[in-house]
Amino acid sequence: MKREWVQLLAMVCVLLAATTVFGEKAPQKIYDLAENELAALGENPVIIAAVKAENKRGKTLDRIKEMDKAWKDTPGIVDYMTAMMESECGKFLQKIQNSSAFYAEIFVMDNQGANVAMTDKTSDYWQGDEAKFKKSFNGGKGAIFVDDVEFDDSAQVYLVQVSVPVRDAGRVIGAITFGIDVDQVE
Repeated sequence: MKREWVQLLAMVCVLLAATTVFGEKAPQKIYDLAENELAALGENPVIIAAVKAENKRGKTLDRIKEMDKAWKDTPGIVDYMTAMMESECGKFLQKIQNSSAFYAEIFVMDNQGANVAMTDKTSDYWQGDEAKFKKSFNGGKGAIFVDDVEFDDSAQVYLVQVSVPVRDAGRVIGAITFGIDVDQVE
């Protein structure tokens, strides 16, 4: 009986510890960063051009889901993933990432939530079914979305994902997500 109580107490401690790390609301400094610096990047001409070009390809959602499955089933990085990182937009994202220690990862999505460019391989190709895309694209209306602080598998750090719409002349055409290492933001 005593052993069961010890195990129960240990489980409660683990759960309490997890709630202090997972699902924590981001601090105000992250919201300030999102509203100013990050939102402005959603109107950058390099990012806009890449998203417009990808949107013109006219991929069906079925094709995107096929690509997503192949992406998840592919260990490491293959040519088409490298192409997203070495494109003009991918190189631009690398410059942004290298400009500050708080950028853990950055990736751009088209109007369906499929990856367009990225700094590092994401855990999946299609973000369209996730809050980061749904809330920032917002049905074509656009919005800034700051998620909770969590452990990110693809970046391998505790971070908060901040997503902003990509806008072309005021029209929302895609989204960009920034993985922000909260401890690095001053």
